[in-house]
Parts: sequence; structure tokens; C-alpha cells
Amino acid sequence: MSEIQEILTLVKDNIINSDLTLKNIVWCSHLEKRIHREVTQGHRGQVVWLTGLSASGKSTLARIVDENLSNSGLQTVVLDGDNLRHGLCSDLGFSIADRDENVRRIGEVAKLFLEQGFVVLVALVSPIRETRYKVRCSFSDADFVEVHCKCDLAICRERDPKGLYAKADNGKIAEFTGVTSPYEDPTNPELILHTGEQTIEESVNCLLTLVLSKVKSPLD
Repeated sequence: MSEIQEILTLVKDNIINSDLTLKNIVWCSHLEKRIHREVTQGHRGQVVWLTGLSASGKSTLARIVDENLSNSGLQTVVLDGDNLRHGLCSDLGFSIADRDENVRRIGEVAKLFLEQGFVVLVALVSPIRETRYKVRCSFSDADFVEVHCKCDLAICRERDPKGLYAKADNGKIAEFTGVTSPYEDPTNPELILHTGEQTIEESVNCLLTLVLSKVKSPLD
């Protein structure tokens, strides 16, 4: 089993056994400390949380940046909201409560990868500001950056690569962000990408610059 599969299995097991009281749960520390991994691989771990409306470009940017970083020898992983809903979060719907739980779970997965020294690119609508703030507070300031893929709803509707806005307009999807469910813009993200105005290349370059400034800072 690969390291990534082991991490995801650990998260699933933790969710399944969530009825256990804290006194019966003991954190399993990794023998190889994060700092040693970071020194060995030559870069820091980092969580890069991309939020925005559906079709604002989150997944596209995450995949391109992931490929760039990986080709440069960095340890990276993309946590895509749609992909995780096929497995880890397949039991969740799209109510505000379920969305909050979806964000919480993905935040915990990101934390496990971060502990291994990965650059974690999270592509997730995560529409509620308070929920994003809660997951942010579970990381140190140095380990987490929020990136707003800011795109006008009209442009997202026009793109609609998965046909989701059309389905929501026709009543085939309930509680769809931007149509029948709210999206709350970040108030103080580290980076705003105007993905409705910038080219993909411009957005990628801005995001890469931010990430590299974080992960290539001097190691302790």
C-alpha cells in the first residue's frame, strides 16, 4: 500500500470509529519527524486552500501547479472536492451542515499530508467563511494560505464545464452554490486570483510565485 493510500485509510478509520471517546484514542506519531523530511526533500510542507465558485478554476489551477511543482522535485498532492466526494465524503450531501463536515474532513486529510512534508493543494468550493476560518485555525499561520479564485457568477455560468449550473437552474440539483446556496467571499486571503479576467497562465504564475515563496523559505 502506498503512503497516500495509508493516509486516506487512516482518515477513513478515524471517521468510522468517531464514536470512541478521546481518552481511548492515542495519536500515532511518525518515526520520521516532519522537519527531517522537509530538510531531506529541500522544501517545506504547505497547505494551499483554493476556494471559489464552481467553474472558477480551482481544480484546473491546482492540477497545473501540482504538475509544475512535482516536475521540479517537490512532494505534492491535490485534494479535489469532487474526487473526495466519490469516496471519503460520499456519505455527505450539500446542506450547510454536510458542507461544513466535508470541509472539516478534507482539512484533516490535508493535515496528515502536511505532517509528511507535502505541499497540499486543496481545490474545494468551501462556501462558508466561518467554516474556512475554523479549518484555517487548525493550522499554524506559516502552514496555511487561502487563495480566492474570484470569478463573476455570470462567467462561471457561461463556462459551466460540468453542466451543473444548467442542472441547478432546472431544479435538478438542490442547494447549489451561487444559485440556491450562498457563497461567502474570503475577507483576507493571501492571494486573490481574478480567474474571470486573467489568463490561465497568469493565474498559474501568481499562484506558483506564492507557493514557492512559502515552501522555499529557509528551513529550520
